[in-house]
Amino acid sequence: MTLADQLASPALRAKARIAQPVAADLAVACVTVSPEHTNAQVYEIFARHRELSSLPVLEEGRPIGLINRTLFLSQISKPFHKELFDKKSCIAFMDKEPLIVDAGTTIEALALLTVESGEKALSDGFLVVEQGRFTGLGYGLDLMRVIAEQQAERNRHIMQSIDYASVIQRSMLSVSAAALERRLTDACLIWEPRDIVGGDFYQFYDYPEGWFAVVADCTGHGVPGAFLTLIAYSALKQALDKHGPRDPALLMAKVSQGIKASLGQIDGGGSASNDGMDAAFLWFDAATGCLSYAGARTPLLLLAPGQAGVELIDADRLGLGYADTPLDARWSCKQVELQPGTLLLTCTDGLIDQIGGAKSIAFGKRRLRDALVRHRELPMPALGEALMRELADYQGGQLRRDDLTVFGFRLN
Repeated sequence: MTLADQLASPALRAKARIAQPVAADLAVACVTVSPEHTNAQVYEIFARHRELSSLPVLEEGRPIGLINRTLFLSQISKPFHKELFDKKSCIAFMDKEPLIVDAGTTIEALALLTVESGEKALSDGFLVVEQGRFTGLGYGLDLMRVIAEQQAERNRHIMQSIDYASVIQRSMLSVSAAALERRLTDACLIWEPRDIVGGDFYQFYDYPEGWFAVVADCTGHGVPGAFLTLIAYSALKQALDKHGPRDPALLMAKVSQGIKASLGQIDGGGSASNDGMDAAFLWFDAATGCLSYAGARTPLLLLAPGQAGVELIDADRLGLGYADTPLDARWSCKQVELQPGTLLLTCTDGLIDQIGGAKSIAFGKRRLRDALVRHRELPMPALGEALMRELADYQGGQLRRDDLTVFGFRLN
């Protein structure tokens, strides 16, 4: 039984993880010959052992070559070759530079050596030695099976870790989603990571005098993006605890400083990273109906009752936390007086940058504004669903490019 067969057994997989396989585990005892064997004798051995694809040649127990069955038979069957070479030493047709590996060589190292040796190590096999003496022949197919099994096992562990990371990330976001549902009666919140975990995140905090919301797009997606959301979330929490929710622009500055400090991106601190986030920070004062907005490359879309088209409130063109973002950077805070029935929406660029359509171009802000006008009479949850359907239709067969987050509400 080869190691690949053994690893197929669940009972032995845990043992294999503890004792990592080495070349010795792939070594199979086989018929061998010495330089004293003639080609006629080798021919007879191959005839008796039809399963034998290669024949090791040993001298005093140490391998000196390897005879490939197919090459040997093709050579010996040429006109007059049998008469010429039958009684000569078998070294005439052996590979004098086969791959020879120590029994303790790890599978990873063995794979590299096999690649370096070229195709012959996969087809002919490799000779396994211990203290220089032959212990068995390893086959390329067995090596590939073990490598595939190891990779599958690693992938399984990685996916289990990422799946659990997704549980943690979704749990972190669920608190905000619940708070939003309690506070806003007509709102939509969509969070769709491109991968299992994502670099987008949202936060919603309910206060007696109003509410504070964040929609953010951190650098990257997947696992790197998710790590950065934790850094950004921590910086945001500290800023809120210290300064309160009423000044989104100040909070943005503090979060930017927190990200830069965490990643060593201050004053050319030699950090290997250049990461940060784009975001919209919103504070709504319930008493006045006034919305305070600070944006970092994340605009706000506004559609008031009776208004023909969507108003775009531009964001500042400076991201948070990046190496080239000044430590003392400040973002502007814009005050928006909201009348009842006003629809407001902000989203990360995973929506507007999604490629699709007949020309394979971005969905874009114009299509987003047009969709808001078309669906303005729908309740916000239904509007969000309609918007995602339009995006899916536009995307067609194109791959999702980025994480996507949408937050919208209608003032009652």
